[in-house]
Amino acid sequence: MQRQLTALALMSTLAFSGCASINQGMQSTGSGTAIGAGLGAVAGAIIGNATSGGSETRSTITGALIGAAIGAGGGYVWSQRMQAQKAALDKATAGTGVDVSKTADNRIKLDIPADVSFDVNSYTIKSNFRSVLDKFAQTMKTNAVTTVYIVGHTDSSGSDAINQPLSVNRAASTRDYLVGRGVASSRFNISGMGSTQPVASNSTEAGLAQNRRVEIYIGEEAK
Repeated sequence: MQRQLTALALMSTLAFSGCASINQGMQSTGSGTAIGAGLGAVAGAIIGNATSGGSETRSTITGALIGAAIGAGGGYVWSQRMQAQKAALDKATAGTGVDVSKTADNRIKLDIPADVSFDVNSYTIKSNFRSVLDKFAQTMKTNAVTTVYIVGHTDSSGSDAINQPLSVNRAASTRDYLVGRGVASSRFNISGMGSTQPVASNSTEAGLAQNRRVEIYIGEEAK
């Protein structure tokens, strides 16, 4: 209960401040932006808490941060540029094990199994993943108006003290590689969720493998 109250207190602070400092380079441009960010923070916190089963404060806070960013920017649009970028990513990732999809909020999502991209307990990018990121960087430079959110995840093996920094470092390594290929660093936000957001059971090897992953979200913000 105390953790939930702390999360809600932070959510309220974000809402009333307009969340002007949440995203790199994002500044409040007036009362409409502040209100949008605040509402987005509330909605995002609810979503984050719901998807974690109501037990993970980190998920609530992360949901608030993402929601505030979306609210401040007015959401995302699915443009011809976005459609073209998805088509290019579909082609670039074919046969690699990377899943490319369109999200309900008009973003492109790349779901990248960590076994494809990183060795166990490592955040050094594997050589076979570099070619995928090289092509991804090309599409990012072609569609220069999009922003990128990278999230690292781990399975439940190991402690939080290991999993949390590992998930952050995997997201950071992915970002740094793309920046090294010419994508502006100001376009990125990253986070690590450790083992708090599994997509499969951690009781099987197959499930553990699914939970070790990096997710990349590409969005074109509505103007």
